[in-house]
Amino acid sequence: MSSPLVCAQPAPGYSVAFPQERSAFLLSRLSAIPKLAGVAPASRLEVRPAPEMVSSGIREFDALTGGLPRGCLTEICGPASSGRTSVLVAALAAATQRQEACALVDASDAFDPVSAAAAGVDFEQLLWVRCGGKKLALRTRAAEKTKNHQNDRHSRMDDSLEQALRVTDLLLQSGGFGMVAIDLGGIPYRAARRIPLTSWFRFQRAVENTPTVLFVIAEAPCAPSCAALLLKLQPGKKPSAFSHQPSGKTSPAHAQLLDQLEVEGELLHSRLERKPVRSATTAFATKAVRIL
Repeated sequence: MSSPLVCAQPAPGYSVAFPQERSAFLLSRLSAIPKLAGVAPASRLEVRPAPEMVSSGIREFDALTGGLPRGCLTEICGPASSGRTSVLVAALAAATQRQEACALVDASDAFDPVSAAAAGVDFEQLLWVRCGGKKLALRTRAAEKTKNHQNDRHSRMDDSLEQALRVTDLLLQSGGFGMVAIDLGGIPYRAARRIPLTSWFRFQRAVENTPTVLFVIAEAPCAPSCAALLLKLQPGKKPSAFSHQPSGKTSPAHAQLLDQLEVEGELLHSRLERKPVRSATTAFATKAVRIL
């Protein structure tokens, strides 16, 4: 014997919505809540305009990414001798030649001003912040005397990294810079990955809606979820170009000079355009500077 069909009645103050009306009914109910008065469907959300792109100083790099986005974080990662410093110097040279005030936060104090000047960096437009300073040098000498050099090295790295983060925060909050670059290439990845993700989100929010290019180079990705552009560099497949030592020098006759190094770059992800995920690569050459 079948049971009779019972029709449930809606509670007082509520109505039953048909499937085609559920979306509108839900939005109307949510909009009635004071805290959710601004709720809107995804189709009505405004699309954020594409950021302004500026040249990185490397033609092949610009062809791959379109340049460096203003108001965004761009991260370049790669091992030693991968060309990451060459990209950094080229970006600083291009920015300073545009008469933009730039800042370089050198976390490991490894920046070479002679090579940068030869690449076209205008130091009248560059603020070079060397992290570590005299205090860390004195601690290194004390550690060598006590034979605790390895432990002190990790402590110096942590101090330099903390100082670099504080300086970067001050620079971004002050504003007025066309580019703020953070060189973490000399910081071990184990130390760099301990940077809180909240710090990267804070930096990204600080440059948002500003003309500042936040540029970071590191051994491995440190802020992939905050970076608008993430590129990986590695040595190219072609052998490096060497030349023989000029005659009349005091160096051994068999010594050679590095003239050119090919670098390959891979675009890991880009959040500038709504396109399917893809992997693109490019190659460019970086030349050595001879200091006689």
